[in-house]
Amino acid sequence: MSIWINKYAPKTLSEVKGQNTALEKLKSYVSNHKRGVKPLLIHGPQGVGKTSSVYALANENDYEIVEVNASDLRNADSINSVLGAAIKQQSLFAKKKIILVDEIDGLAGREDRGGVAAINSLVEKSSFPAILVANDPYKKNIASLRKKCELQEYHGLAYTSILSYLKKICQKEGIKADDEALTSLARSVGGDMRAAINDLQSFSYNNKLTKKDLDLAYSRDHTEKIINALVRVFKTTSAAVAISAFDDVQEDLDEIFLWIEENIPKEYTKAEDLAEAFTNLAMADVFKGRIRKWQYYRFYVYCYNLLSAGIALSKEEKYPGFTSYKPTTRILRIWMANQKNAKKKAIAQKLARKTHTSTKRAVQSDVLYLKTIFKKNKQESERISNFLELDKDEVAWLKS
Repeated sequence: MSIWINKYAPKTLSEVKGQNTALEKLKSYVSNHKRGVKPLLIHGPQGVGKTSSVYALANENDYEIVEVNASDLRNADSINSVLGAAIKQQSLFAKKKIILVDEIDGLAGREDRGGVAAINSLVEKSSFPAILVANDPYKKNIASLRKKCELQEYHGLAYTSILSYLKKICQKEGIKADDEALTSLARSVGGDMRAAINDLQSFSYNNKLTKKDLDLAYSRDHTEKIINALVRVFKTTSAAVAISAFDDVQEDLDEIFLWIEENIPKEYTKAEDLAEAFTNLAMADVFKGRIRKWQYYRFYVYCYNLLSAGIALSKEEKYPGFTSYKPTTRILRIWMANQKNAKKKAIAQKLARKTHTSTKRAVQSDVLYLKTIFKKNKQESERISNFLELDKDEVAWLKS
């Protein structure tokens, strides 16, 4: 199943909605670019067409795009290595090139020290059009970079523009959607086209969309046991049945992840079903990571949809018979591993203090030498034991 935000990404600038002024500026900047010209910093809320408009322009004019994500590269060394190479090299197929640096406002903290300065220095020297993208260009951490850029704002989209685009998608996908439901969806996303398309794909799982579907998807009022929720997910091939399975459970999202991870192999025995289910679980985890990193709380709905309908539709048909669903054993395994290594870590800490080295190094190598000594040299082991102030259990562990 293709992801609609990719499938329906604009291929030309005429398909980008509601940003006429910004698009004119973008087109003019790229077509008239000369070496030494200030980079263009486009900014605005998420999901309004900033990055997709650059790709649409490139596709329309046969440009090659070299995209880097500033928040992934983080520090000056990695930025110089990746972005510097892209700026200095000609296109592989002798095409015109656009340098696109996304999420520059994601640079923050000590780990990013020098990152803004590195980007600033590189884009100033670029012989290719350099376009920077940010949600909030007025963050203090990119103030020096902002001052050396031309700024162009992308505004939040009017709900009518979003509604019009959603109707086109429904027509192409054969979705029967109530006007009331589509209008409600278009209004609810706050000008974010990407969120609207994601929601439409999530909620139109049976090729229809009603106001009742939206109300059901957003409501979480009653309490239901996690086991019952798992039964609804694992024992159905209907997205309509699975989609609201976790709406009313008391467990938080992290616990639901652990329950599903533990029980997928118990229920799905076919390799292809197992692989598809874990793919959906992994995608849900990606969205959860974005929630934690960027506080994009709207992504919660995608997590729950992937964990419910996504897991349910990973199988070709329902598996017969009863399956006893169990809570995760991962935490128990972590505890057992910690218990097993507790003596080793305690010895390593004593060794590190006495030898003025790191506990990590002591755990990885030095403790292994001690084990060899304690097994083969009784006199030396007694001397080391007194020096490190080891107790009887720790000495026994080294001898074992």
